[in-house]
Amino acid sequence: MPKIASALVVALLAAAPQTLTPDNQPADPFKIADNLYYVGSSDIASYLITTLDGHLLIDGGYPETAALIRANVGKLGFEMRDIKILLNTQAHFDHAGGFAELKRLTGARMMASEQDARILESGGHGDFYFGDSALFPAVTVDRRLTNGDQVRLGSTVLTAHLTPGHTKGCTTWTWDARDRGRPYHVVVLCGLTILEGTNVNGMATYPEIKRDYQRTYEILKALPCDIFLGAHASYYGGMKKAAEMRSHPDGPNPFIDSDGYRAYVDGAEKRFRDHLNQR
Repeated sequence: MPKIASALVVALLAAAPQTLTPDNQPADPFKIADNLYYVGSSDIASYLITTLDGHLLIDGGYPETAALIRANVGKLGFEMRDIKILLNTQAHFDHAGGFAELKRLTGARMMASEQDARILESGGHGDFYFGDSALFPAVTVDRRLTNGDQVRLGSTVLTAHLTPGHTKGCTTWTWDARDRGRPYHVVVLCGLTILEGTNVNGMATYPEIKRDYQRTYEILKALPCDIFLGAHASYYGGMKKAAEMRSHPDGPNPFIDSDGYRAYVDGAEKRFRDHLNQR
C-alpha cells in the first residue's frame, strides 16, 4: 500500500461500491516474461503465471479489481476457470479485497501465510494498523504457509519468503521464469511502506515490528533478483516499463532490473532507520 494518510484510507473505504480509486483504474494487461503476465489495474498489481497444468494468480486487488482482473485474463486469451491457485502478498483491502470473488469465479485454492490468513478469513478484522476499519470480503484460506514453503503447479515452483512489517504475514514470492530462452530469478516484493502513524520501535498491537522489519531487510538483500516486481506497479515503474516494451518489443526486457531492486530495498531500509531515530 502506498504511503498515505490514515484519513485518506478512510475516505477510500467510504467510497461508493464500484467506485474505482486513482490507483485502481483499468489498465491493459502485458507480458513480462514467457509465462508471466501483469493482469492488475493501473497500480494495484496482480500477476498471472500460466502452466500446462493450470494457472496461478498473485494478489486480488480491491473488491472492484476482481472485474478488471477477469477482463485482463480474457484479453490475454486465458480462462478464469484454469486458475488453480490464488496467492497473496499482503492481507490489506487493496490486495486481498478481490479474492472472495476471484475464488468464486475460479474455484481455485487460496494460499497465504499463517499470520495473514487470519486477517483474510476475518475480512480485515484485527489488523494491527487498521484495526477493524479496513474491511473487505472474507475468503477461506485452503493452505497456510510458513517461511520457505513451496507452491508447485506444473513445472513452476514458487517459494514463499515471510517479510513482515507492512503486515504481520507479508509474503514476498520468488521463482524462476524464462524469457527468450534464458532463465531469470523473479521477485514479487510484498511491501516495505511504513504507514503514517506506525511506530517501528514497537506498538501495543505489534510489539515485534522492529525485529520483523530488521529480519525482512536481511532476507530481501540476500535474494537473487533479475526481474523486479511488487504488490504495486509503482514499486518498479511497471507502467513505464510496459510502455517501453510495447515501443521496443525486440529490445532488452526492461523488467530485468536487478539494480532497481537493490536500490528500492536500500532506500526503504534507510527510511526504516530514519523512522527508528525519530522515536
